[in-house]
Amino acid sequence: MTTASIRAGVVGLGSMGLGMAASLVRAGIETSGFDPNSSAAQAFARQGGRACGSPAEVGAAVDVLFCVVVNAEQAHTALLGEAGAVAAMRPGTVVVQCATCAPDAVRALSQPILAAGLHFIDGPISGGAAKAATGEITVMASGAPEAFAKAGPAFDAVAARVFDLGPEIGAGSQVKLVNQLLAGVHIAAAAEAMAYGISGGCDPKALFEVITASAGNSWMFENRVPHILDDDYAPRSAVDIFVKDLGLVHGSAHARKFPLPLTAQALQMFTQASAMGLGREDDAAVVKIFPGVALPARGDKG
Repeated sequence: MTTASIRAGVVGLGSMGLGMAASLVRAGIETSGFDPNSSAAQAFARQGGRACGSPAEVGAAVDVLFCVVVNAEQAHTALLGEAGAVAAMRPGTVVVQCATCAPDAVRALSQPILAAGLHFIDGPISGGAAKAATGEITVMASGAPEAFAKAGPAFDAVAARVFDLGPEIGAGSQVKLVNQLLAGVHIAAAAEAMAYGISGGCDPKALFEVITASAGNSWMFENRVPHILDDDYAPRSAVDIFVKDLGLVHGSAHARKFPLPLTAQALQMFTQASAMGLGREDDAAVVKIFPGVALPARGDKG
């Protein structure tokens, strides 16, 4: 199937969904989208997409639908709730569920969708808003081969890498939880390291330069610490995202009595930050939980 013949949709035009929808449009794919936030829908329309009034309206118009919402509850509402997309879809349409969810929740969500004669791909995503805007996200996907074949042109438009993790629904979500475990722990560790260094008298910018050139560096340190240096906590990915995602990781491990000590500590750090009123700030704001640390302030010279 070529991009000219496929029609795609995105339900959830948030920081990543809007970028994915715009990438589909740029690829020449007729694209429909829905978001309950009218400003997001208007932004999508300005980029050449067809803004719809409900998930059902999107579902009726597409061959592949990306559900890019926050959690399993929102996915269920968008797909199976009143005015949900699934009831309006033609048999053979592909549903790609992109939210970070527990594997059991995704398996339960997939059952009525598959029973309706649709394809289902468990396809959580990574890369953030910047990668979504350029069509370079990573997709950790599992589902039937025929679903991947039909969704191929749409995946080509939005992703730099699509990992086919086999036919078992839930495999994609389990890999995404591993990714979120590492991402959350690395952000928490980066924040702790910066707070510790600053409290010990290190110049924050010099500390960043040294660590990014040394063995202690990580992708998250290099990506998030500049937010701290710039005193810029506008949310690219918010503190509360990691309260949710590390909570999913910890809960799924707890259910099978598998210990995750580093995850548990990082979860407590993000939870503390959220309790301090920082839940909607950038996840780098977890650095603010450490008392008595003179963090960089906007306007500092150096």
